[in-house]
Amino acid sequence: MGPLDALRLRTGMSALRTTDPALADAIERRAQAWVAEHGAEFPGDLESGILRSSAADQERFDEFANEAACPALDPVTGLCGVYAWRPMTCRVFGPPVRMEGASGEDTPLGHCELCFHGASAEEIAACEMAVPHELEAELLAGLPSNGDTVVAFALLR
Repeated sequence: MGPLDALRLRTGMSALRTTDPALADAIERRAQAWVAEHGAEFPGDLESGILRSSAADQERFDEFANEAACPALDPVTGLCGVYAWRPMTCRVFGPPVRMEGASGEDTPLGHCELCFHGASAEEIAACEMAVPHELEAELLAGLPSNGDTVVAFALLR
């Protein structure tokens, strides 16, 4: 998840703290539990929640916590507590999108693991959705940090 998604989630958590503090607390507790369970394996900085950029860390991230439930999802209802502020991958219901604003076939496709469970790389690639990367680049230029992270860290920071 990129920095624009993280900003969107932080904005949502801020709004929830005002409009529905009980929901915000529940989401934060799930995010803290998620970090406690999976943080030791996170190939990034645990303090900032930012993914490291080395090839080895990126490779480790590809398999990181793919089966773990998103902390934004209510385990009883299955509803997303931050639906209005959900990340782009969730917003477009999980279609694969090319990562890092690149269009070459050698760049990874980010997608919802739950939507494509058991799908081959070719099946996932056939569902790729183009994202307006020029707009994202313009928006990223205005952010203080542009490192990738995961939902749990974005919900807490």
